[in-house]
Amino acid sequence: MADPRVTPLARTADVFLGLRPGTDSALMGTILHVLVERDWLDHDFIDHHTEGFEEAVEAVRDHTLEWGAEVTGVPAARIEQAAELWGTSATGMLLHARGIEHQSKGVENVLSCINLGLATGKYGKPGCGVTTITGQGNGQGGREQGHKCDQLPGNRDITNPEHRAYVASVWGCDVDEIPGKGLTAEEIVEAIHAGEIKGLLSICFNPAVSLPDAAFTAEALDKLEFYAVIEFFLSESAFHADVVLPGSLHEEDEGTSTTVEGRVVKINPATAPPGRARRDWEILLDIARRLGQGRYFPYTSTREMFDEMRVASHGGTADYLGITWERVEDEQGVFWPCPEEGHPGTPRLYEGGRFFTENGRARFHPVRYRPPAEVVDDEYPVWLTTGRVVSQYLSGTQTRRIGPLLAQYPEPLCEMHPLLAERHGVADGDLVRVTSRRGTMTLPARVVATIRPDTVFIPFHWPGDRAVNQLTNRALDPVSKIPEYKVSAVRIERVGPGRSLTDQRDLELKTEPDA
Repeated sequence: MADPRVTPLARTADVFLGLRPGTDSALMGTILHVLVERDWLDHDFIDHHTEGFEEAVEAVRDHTLEWGAEVTGVPAARIEQAAELWGTSATGMLLHARGIEHQSKGVENVLSCINLGLATGKYGKPGCGVTTITGQGNGQGGREQGHKCDQLPGNRDITNPEHRAYVASVWGCDVDEIPGKGLTAEEIVEAIHAGEIKGLLSICFNPAVSLPDAAFTAEALDKLEFYAVIEFFLSESAFHADVVLPGSLHEEDEGTSTTVEGRVVKINPATAPPGRARRDWEILLDIARRLGQGRYFPYTSTREMFDEMRVASHGGTADYLGITWERVEDEQGVFWPCPEEGHPGTPRLYEGGRFFTENGRARFHPVRYRPPAEVVDDEYPVWLTTGRVVSQYLSGTQTRRIGPLLAQYPEPLCEMHPLLAERHGVADGDLVRVTSRRGTMTLPARVVATIRPDTVFIPFHWPGDRAVNQLTNRALDPVSKIPEYKVSAVRIERVGPGRSLTDQRDLELKTEPDA
């Protein structure tokens, strides 16, 4: 288990690698170096099912155990132990969550993980694999259906002429009517500031809380000439909107979702949207009709949309053609790709060692460690990383409204190690000010021994003056365009004795002069 913090899951690990924020690819590169040095490799798999191995090895030639320990802060013996466990075991799975992706070199981090799986042949076999756990329940399913700005249904590439032509034939439109590669969320904010985007429609998205450099994001939302929001709760972003359209929860609609294992499952409605709220897809169809594009949105049910998705995804890597509405219900889910009716689905990808490339071989990638976009210095000497707590979800739009969940963790806390706390004269519960190059926030300290002494952790589920994304860096990965949420440089200062943020605001209100 690798993490700057000893999380509850980490407490179950045989080996814990408490690395510095932003050094994931250094850790993986060092492990690859050890695998090669000790010959803990699957040569048959490398020779027959991959390409680019030598280039990947050359990239980590100087990533020795001593170097890796110095860069990551993980003792060399632990890195060696992890490499041996991974390299000598017959099976193994490398699972990573969003932390290694939410960096300015997130793609390189992921590729360095893939290299470890390929080097040891841990693909296409029971109990093996390298995969991501998405941050949302249907993060995987959305990608399969083309929700990302660079994709089309079936995991197709929106810039590929053949992919575009096929999907245009299914949709009944001219290929030129399909837009080119779009902008990611943070790029949209940048484009608003540049005056390139004047209007925006967002759905179940709370950028005022969830995007980095929160002040910069709020300025962008206010700069829009028109902003419409489809939401089931009035989120912080919705307060910036010109129009708010009440949408639906997934419990109020029917459709499919894809699990982390690639199983397409059915979601059935438990209730109807209340009052004048409407199902999200009904709102979108109505907008399409009012924009004069109703001919492309002739659906009367979610089943009709799913049936079109089956055809539109056919031939793609996430092929849904054989996944019928009835099968998903009757079989408790079907694994993609499933290219025809009667096909059993594909519970395990890459069996037989064949991959989704032109020659069927998986590709190693040369990944050399490079530092994050921002590093600690004399002015900002402490690493900040962010993440979740178990009782809250994403920007907290839902979970901060549920009393028992909020009671478990009512406000953000700044986790810090006792050594760091002692250095700054901080006791558990004291108020501390955390400042980055972008902003500052004040919050209670939680002194724990389960975090690195050079790092603080603040969860990201709260808005306004309690939002850690006031501090985070909007530097983007050059490929994925994901911001560097997980790595920032900050300084910390003790403000005063313990007092919750809620009590602090109440005190400030009581001491304000009468109007």
